[in-house]
Amino acid sequence: MIGLSEKEKLLLKLLQEGINLEIRPFKTLGEKLDLSEKEILSLIQKLKEEKIIRQISPIYDTKSLGYDTALVAFKVKGNIESVAEIINSHPGVSHNYERNNSFNLWFTIAVPPDSRLGLERTVSLLAKITNSNDFVILKTVKLYKIGVKLDFNNLKEKEVIRKNEDEQNNIVLTEDDKKIIKITQDDIPMVEEPFRIYADKLGMEQEDLLKKLTSYKEKGIMRRFSAILYHRKAGFKANGMTVWKVPEDRSDEVGYKLASYRSITHCYKRTTNEKWQYNIFSMIHSKSKDELDQFVRELSQEIGINDYMILYSTKEFKKKRIRYFSDEFYKWEDIALRK
Repeated sequence: MIGLSEKEKLLLKLLQEGINLEIRPFKTLGEKLDLSEKEILSLIQKLKEEKIIRQISPIYDTKSLGYDTALVAFKVKGNIESVAEIINSHPGVSHNYERNNSFNLWFTIAVPPDSRLGLERTVSLLAKITNSNDFVILKTVKLYKIGVKLDFNNLKEKEVIRKNEDEQNNIVLTEDDKKIIKITQDDIPMVEEPFRIYADKLGMEQEDLLKKLTSYKEKGIMRRFSAILYHRKAGFKANGMTVWKVPEDRSDEVGYKLASYRSITHCYKRTTNEKWQYNIFSMIHSKSKDELDQFVRELSQEIGINDYMILYSTKEFKKKRIRYFSDEFYKWEDIALRK
């Protein structure tokens, strides 16, 4: 990571792995870096002001919360900025990029379990509003990896991937659970006891809140409580969504092999249709396009798949975590249904 001290690099690595769910998490973090709690808080604030750290908060599992999600691609022939602006108005759109393909606008969208429109109808409505008649909805069939940790030095670095063959058990969230998730998804307060701030807003004891958050992590409702970086400011300027056309009987083999590379932060098997035949998606972050191109050529030889495309993001229209259980979802649907 260009221009950062070794201590700052280590701090970012630890923050991306996740902070402890305890009363004084920054004190524990400081002990690992031989810094005081005050020094750690000051350093994190500095990295936020420099637009290296985007946010520190829980990464909740969208599916475990009951939301229906998909990756969607539109073919936009007119003004792509105006189309993106309309799509971004939906509170369930977390990422939205222009990419170098005839399907040139790619976004992820989620709708709550009690949505009156549902996912497919929501996407169809967005297509109608934006006059984008050609689009594909690509749902996740299998997740091989998800976890943006931009702390590698070489694209070929590997890690052990736990194969999760079992789907999450059906999780029933109470209204109290939803309130906790709604409050704690805010960026963590930069104070010695940050969870006390959340607890006070919820009218509960800090220790009880920490027990709840720990249980969410154990059940898979929360993946981790960690930092998300501005990847370009962190030195990773090339972002290539590489899609592969893999025979059905090799999809798991290829998916897990790709996921083992630390530079591949997301890896999914997705649905296909007559318009889109690429079933394995791998998101790769690199310091340069040339480096990424070469890495993918080597991957192609390793896995024996020659039919692939690298879809580079040429413009970022939106990158923002979804605010779960927000009233904004229902307000958006109210307006959409009146049109």
